[in-house]
Amino acid sequence: MADALTKAIGQQVRYNEVSPEVYRSFGFPGAEDLGNMFQFYRDFDEVCNATRNVGYSRELNPELKSFDTWLAQNASRIPMD
Repeated sequence: MADALTKAIGQQVRYNEVSPEVYRSFGFPGAEDLGNMFQFYRDFDEVCNATRNVGYSRELNPELKSFDTWLAQNASRIPMD
């Protein structure tokens, strides 16, 4: 995603990995819940992704776009301040 964003907006975007343990320590409301969610995604990647069916999602929403398509249509709307 960082590479695609870099290409679309013409500015370097870097992925900054933050572990779920560190994320939980940020202290804002919901940080612990988000850290738990990120840990689930990390530790149970196969289980999490097995429940997602892009084909079925497109049946429900034929206008569903890939990230690259969405980015091509919306990159100019991303605030760069």
